[in-house]
Amino acid sequence: QVQPVESGGGMVQAGGSLRLSCAASGRTFDNASVGWFRQGPGKEREFVAYINWSGGDTYYAESVKGRFTISRDNAKNTVYLQMNSLKPEDTAVYLCAPKVRPAPVVTSAAYDFWGQGTQVTVSS
Repeated sequence: QVQPVESGGGMVQAGGSLRLSCAASGRTFDNASVGWFRQGPGKEREFVAYINWSGGDTYYAESVKGRFTISRDNAKNTVYLQMNSLKPEDTAVYLCAPKVRPAPVVTSAAYDFWGQGTQVTVSS
């Protein structure tokens, strides 16, 4: 059972950058596609980015396209989310999980074994 651990969150001003990490614990992320989602206060979980097992296929939410980059290092069992040009509306808890079901990559139902998340706060 994969239990990711997210890290790298923090408080930044608008326009700043953060790099989030999603590290596999126990079993590895080998052969597992991974998604990043976020959940703001009082909001539903929202898709952010997806990467397939090899890193050769990525997909982004329109709201982050061109600002965020997802990548992975399978040797380190870690998936990254580089976030640039951050905006106050990016404020949320960011969570990652492996994709375990044959559902669209943008739906949280396709994923399981969620981590605890890491808080990102962007001030204006």
